[in-house]
Amino acid sequence: MASGKQKKAARYDKLRDLTNSTGVNIPNPSPDHSFLFPLLFIVLLSQTLNHEFLQLCKQTMNKTSIIVDASKYIEELKEKVERLNQEVGTSQASATSQNQLPMQVTVETLEKGFLINVLSEKNCPGLLVSILEAFEEVGLDVLDARVSCEDNFQLEAVGGEYQGDADSLDAQVVKQAVVQAINNWRENNDQD
Repeated sequence: MASGKQKKAARYDKLRDLTNSTGVNIPNPSPDHSFLFPLLFIVLLSQTLNHEFLQLCKQTMNKTSIIVDASKYIEELKEKVERLNQEVGTSQASATSQNQLPMQVTVETLEKGFLINVLSEKNCPGLLVSILEAFEEVGLDVLDARVSCEDNFQLEAVGGEYQGDADSLDAQVVKQAVVQAINNWRENNDQD
């Protein structure tokens, strides 16, 4: 059977091990003050729990602050997206109000004639007639053409000169005539 001193020494060793493992510093009682062991154990336990609670709070606060920071950043990004959408909407509205319908006109010089492309995102009733009249005015004969007027307007035409001086007609003159025909068509449609 273990003597009283051995029991006291064993309790002292357990208390010392607890203080070493938790990192909490309490004064080392001598084995003769064994009546302090229960009180020291309670102090050690409360300090350990307090230390663990503070660590948990720090971790929670770190996670919370990360979440709060991420939420703020997401809100900032949402505001930027909204501002950019407004800017894009404003620029599109001003472009649409200036041009009403955005159109692309390209004219390329071929060996004998021109390749003319006109593209609009919307259907443009009557525009084909205006463009063909412009071809006639500059003396351009349509040799081949593909036209789509269903959901959008798309014209791809190959034109060759049939009247006038061959040197007087170049791609820039043809493009100006097509652009002028488009502008005239817009003006006529605005009045209707």
